[in-house]
Amino acid sequence: MSTTERIPKSMAEKFSAITAHTDAFCEKHLNDEYRVVIHRVIGTLARKRPSPLLRGEENVWAAAAVHAVGRVNFLDDPSQTPHCKPKIIYEFFGIAESTGQRKSKEIRDILKIGPMSHEWTLPSRLAENPAVWLLQVNGLIIDIRRAPMELQQIAFSKGLIPFVPDQKARQTE
Repeated sequence: MSTTERIPKSMAEKFSAITAHTDAFCEKHLNDEYRVVIHRVIGTLARKRPSPLLRGEENVWAAAAVHAVGRVNFLDDPSQTPHCKPKIIYEFFGIAESTGQRKSKEIRDILKIGPMSHEWTLPSRLAENPAVWLLQVNGLIIDIRRAPMELQQIAFSKGLIPFVPDQKARQTE
């Protein structure tokens, strides 16, 4: 477990039970990249005081975590790889769609997960996520990828962007 997934001892069993469900789903329908982000979601919920994971069943939380991460990453879009419709998620976990949707909304509200939230975007998709790169500078919305390297570095140091695009581009060349 990484330091971002340090789980309180009182929540370790619940975390393990939920992630066992999500790992099985990721093994069958998704990939390891999704598994890691879903673990982060569940770990973050486990660290909340009091943890919302104490209310409800593990399979419901598992389905909701998969759906919440999937929404940010357009999992139901057939042009994406992997892709999966919500119906498949809920059938796999044996829950009603309405239950899964409601719990997914609860997760998104608790963690402030919005469309294209960079904190929950798959790392391989961050560079293509336009919401990550739009910042307000002197009252104007700009795409920070088109700004000078110095501005990109300032935005990164302030936690406004996940990495400095110019540096990443140079590393891949």
